[in-house]
Amino acid sequence: MSEFLAMGGYGAFVWPCFALAAVVLAWNVRSARRQLALAREQALRRAAAPDRA
Repeated sequence: MSEFLAMGGYGAFVWPCFALAAVVLAWNVRSARRQLALAREQALRRAAAPDRA
């Protein structure tokens, strides 16, 4: 197991990059869900607003 984690001496570079990529992907998903929720809320507000003509 320790050989796998060491990755032939490159583990110190591989695992932090893997962790950073996971954080960026999680942030991307969270941001997309937040933007979707805001867009839905905005659309509902527009649909409920009386027409001003």
